[in-house]
This record gives sequence, C-alpha cells and structure tokens, in this order.
Amino acid sequence: MHPCCTVTSSPWTRRRDDRDEDVAVSPRVALAPSAAAPRASASASLWASRVVEQLSSYLPLLLMALLALGTWWLVKNTPLIETDRPAAPLRHEPDYTMTQFVVQRFAPNGTLRAQIEGDLMRHYPDTDTLEIDRVRMRSIAPDGRVTRANAKRAIANGDGTEVQLFGDAHVVREPMAGEDAIEFRGEFLDAFLDSERVRSHLPVTLTRGGAEIRAEALDYDNVERVVQLKGRVRATFPPTR
Repeated sequence: MHPCCTVTSSPWTRRRDDRDEDVAVSPRVALAPSAAAPRASASASLWASRVVEQLSSYLPLLLMALLALGTWWLVKNTPLIETDRPAAPLRHEPDYTMTQFVVQRFAPNGTLRAQIEGDLMRHYPDTDTLEIDRVRMRSIAPDGRVTRANAKRAIANGDGTEVQLFGDAHVVREPMAGEDAIEFRGEFLDAFLDSERVRSHLPVTLTRGGAEIRAEALDYDNVERVVQLKGRVRATFPPTR
C-alpha cells in the first residue's frame, strides 16, 4: 500500500456477495369489488333477453320462409306427370257394316215412325252418319200419311230424320182420301222426314195427278203445302174436261 493513500473502511458497509440478488417484493393488496360489475351483468342479461324475444318473434317467419323454399324446391325437382295425350281425330272410316239390314225408329208411344233398309250399310263415327247402298225407306207421319223413297245410294244422319238420296232418287208421298200422290224424281233429293220437306239443288221432276213440273231446283214443304221451283221451270198439265 502506497504511503500517500489511506483507505478507510466504514463499519456499516458490507461486501456484496455475488450470489445475493436485489428482489423487489410487492405486497398483496385486496381490491374492493367494483360498483360497475353488477351493471355490466344486468346489461348482458337484458341484451340476452331482447335477443331471445326477437328470435321468438321472427322464428315463425323464418320457418314459413324455409317451408316456402322447400316447397319451391320440391316443385322444381318433381318430375312432370305425363298428361293424357289428346285423342286422335276420328278418321272417316266405318266402324261397323251391315248387309241386308233393316233399321226402324219408333215414336215415344211405340208407333213406327221410320224404316230404312238396304243391301249394305256403313256407319261413320266421325259424322255419325249411315251410308247405304240400294236404299229403301218408308216414313209414317203422325196423321198416318206414308212417304216412300229409294235410290242407288243414300246418306242418313244418326237418328234417321234426314236422308240424302243419290242416283235415280225417287220419293213418293202417298195420297190421303181425296188427294193425289206426289212424286219427286232426280239425281239428288234431300228428304227431311220429321218436317216433311224435300229439297234439291239439282234438276228435279215433280208429278201430281196428271201434272208434271220440271225445275232446276226445288224446295217442297208438305206441312205448309208450298213448293218453290227455282231456275228454268217447265210444266205440263192435263187437258181439262
């Protein structure tokens, strides 16, 4: 030690050991409960209640929306059911035929009103008509007057009230007491049995008694006793006595 240096050691100082550490220890402090905690809990409870209430209000609407969506999905994905195909139009072909036939039509009281017979009959369902070869027809009016008709071919409606005669057509209105018979001849005659009318748009010959009338067209109404002759008309009357 140098003589000029003096080292003074304080009795209160202590050599620090390298193994010692300065540790700061904080004392535990008990915190008093805060007044804001109950408020936060109450707010959370109120919010949850409102959420539940709103969900309860909108739940039916949500279910309905889901149901509608599901229904739409089902309709969209359901395979289409094949509808009945429209019936094909009927062709003009006979559905049945009859040979050497006789068809009769009766009034409600059971009396015979009309009878149609022929060699061959064909029924067409599309028009409900009868086509007859070598037709022979007889009609009886309520007053008992009889009308007969025949032709090479005829077309009659389903109930037999109208008969169209083709080819050498001949219609005879049989006489009553004190009257003459009336005959119609032509290549075409349209006979209406119920209304007692005979029409033709082709040349026709009308005969009654000894008189004969030829016309290019004819419309005869037996109920009204009126005959309309059209076109060029020729008449022949027997000489008076």
